Amino acid sequence: MQRVLIANRGEIALRVQRACRDLDLETVAVYSTADRTSAHVLGADQAICIGPPPAAQSYLRIDQILAAVEVTGADAVHPGYGFLSENAEFAERLMERGVTWIGPSPDTLRRMGDKAEARSTAVAAGVPILPGSDGPLDSVEAAAQRANEIGYPVILKAASGGGGKGMRVATSRPELEKGFALASKEAESSFADGRLYLEKYLVEPRHIEIQIFGDADGRIVDFGERECSLQRRHQKLVEESPAPGLGEELRREIAAAAVKLGEAVDYRGAGTVEFLLDEDGSFSFMEMNTRIQVEHPVTELVTGIDLVKLQLEVAAGGSVPEPPEPRGHALECRINAENPRTFLPSPGRIGALRLPSGPGVRIDTHVYADYAFPPFYDSLLGKFISYGRDRDESIARMSRALREFEIEGLETTAPLHARILRDRHFRAGHLSTRFMERFLSHS
Repeated sequence: MQRVLIANRGEIALRVQRACRDLDLETVAVYSTADRTSAHVLGADQAICIGPPPAAQSYLRIDQILAAVEVTGADAVHPGYGFLSENAEFAERLMERGVTWIGPSPDTLRRMGDKAEARSTAVAAGVPILPGSDGPLDSVEAAAQRANEIGYPVILKAASGGGGKGMRVATSRPELEKGFALASKEAESSFADGRLYLEKYLVEPRHIEIQIFGDADGRIVDFGERECSLQRRHQKLVEESPAPGLGEELRREIAAAAVKLGEAVDYRGAGTVEFLLDEDGSFSFMEMNTRIQVEHPVTELVTGIDLVKLQLEVAAGGSVPEPPEPRGHALECRINAENPRTFLPSPGRIGALRLPSGPGVRIDTHVYADYAFPPFYDSLLGKFISYGRDRDESIARMSRALREFEIEGLETTAPLHARILRDRHFRAGHLSTRFMERFLSHS
C-alpha cells in the first residue's frame, strides 16, 4: 500500500489523511465542486473533482470514484464514515481491480448492513436481541400483527442504512400505520431500500457501544465501550468513554457479546457493535457499524491507540495489538453548524475563528477562517474532544474549550453543549436516550 484515495470529505477525510502521513503514505482527495477549498483537498498529494455538490452526483457515485482511483494510481481506498463506507458493491468492485479496501469484507458488509440479517446473525451467535420481526416486513398489517404479539411501544427501523433515518416509534396501531408509511418513504429516499423491520421499543435505555477490531489472522479484540445516550432524533450529540457507572462485570459481558458477533462474521478492521442497556441491567444488540465511528477519538484517548492508523496497518496485513488497560476519561461534543435552539442549518462563510487548545483538548475539524461552509452535506463543523484523569476533569476541560471557542459568520451548537455540561443530571451521570428530550423541554 503506497497511495490511499480517501473516498470522503470534511473532518474525517482530513483525519484519515493525517494517519496516512504518519505512515508515509501518499494521499488522494476526491471532492465535489462545493468542496474545492476544503482542507482535505488543499492538503492532499493529489486531488480530483468527482462531480457537482449533491452527494448523489459526487460522493455516492461509485463509477466516478473508481475512475479517480484509476486516474490517480491509488492502490487503496479508505471510505471514512457515511457515504459509501458500508457499501458492499463499492468494496467488491475495488477488490476486483486489485485495490485494497480498508474495511471489512463485502460479505460482512452485506450481512451486517441488512439490519434484519444482522439480528439473525446475533441470535445464532448467542448475542441477546430485543423481540421483533424475524425479517423485513412486507406490509403494515404484518407490522401490526407482530406489534400486537410483543406489545407496544415498538420502533420501526430501515432494514438498510442507519444514522437515525427511516425510524419511527409507535405506541398504538394508528401511530404504527402513519409511521410505517413515513419511515418506508424516508428509508427509500436515504438508502434506496424502503424495507422496514420492527423491534420492541425500550422507553428509557442507555446506548452503549463497543469498539472492536479484527485482523486477517482471525484475532478479534475489543477496545472498550462508549456511552452514546445523549441524542436528538437518533443523532448523537455527546459521547464519552468509559461509560459512567457501568460495573466491571457488566462491561465485560457486553464486550464479550460484541467480540462473539465479530467472530461470527469473521470481522476485519474497525467496527462498532451497538447495544441498548435497559434499566434492569439487561442489554440487547441493536446494530453493527462496519466502519470507523464519528466518536472514535474518545476511545483513542483512553487507550492510546490511533484507530485510523490501525485500520491502515491491518489492511496492509498487520496484526491487532493486545488491548491496553483504559486510562482516564474522554468526552466528545459534536459541534454542528446549526442554530443551537431551533437546530436549523447555518451554512455560510466563516470570518474570524478561534479554536480552543491547551491541556487535554483535541479538536478534529476541517474548517478555517474564510472557509465557506457548504449547505449540501452533514452540518458537522468539528468534534471537540477532552481528556482528563477522571470524568470531572474531562468535563472541566471540555467546558473550558467551549468557552474559548469563537467563530464569526455562522451559528453553532456550542452554546447547547455548554448548557448540557452544566446540567446536574449530566454531571451525575444520569443518562438515557431520553435525556435530551427532557433537557430541551426544560431549557
